[in-house]
Amino acid sequence: MQHISLYLAAAMTALWGVAHLFATKRVVAGFGEITPDNRRIITMEWIVEGVALISTATFVAAATLVQPEAAVSAAVYGVAITTLVVLAVVSLFTGFRIAFLPFRLCPFIFGASASLIAWGAWA
Repeated sequence: MQHISLYLAAAMTALWGVAHLFATKRVVAGFGEITPDNRRIITMEWIVEGVALISTATFVAAATLVQPEAAVSAAVYGVAITTLVVLAVVSLFTGFRIAFLPFRLCPFIFGASASLIAWGAWA
């Protein structure tokens, strides 16, 4: 088991989640004049993605810290990998088509994190 790989994946995922939280206000402002409901929806979705990424990272780090060889840790790693792959695919077909670079980085960051978790857990 490659603990450093697991912690690196968790750190990358958590930092990208924090970046989502800090960028939320600027991203919402970039939509210009929209209805208050649409502003709230976009705000909520950006916060939710940031929290989901931070939570995923926290689960991986906690499983690695407590008992990385346990069956439940393997389940946590599997769920984290699946979550990150799904987010990478969604990002590939949505955000990757946007010219703004941070949106284009999402599929690569999610894919790299998922790969590091898989390698760290089962290599």
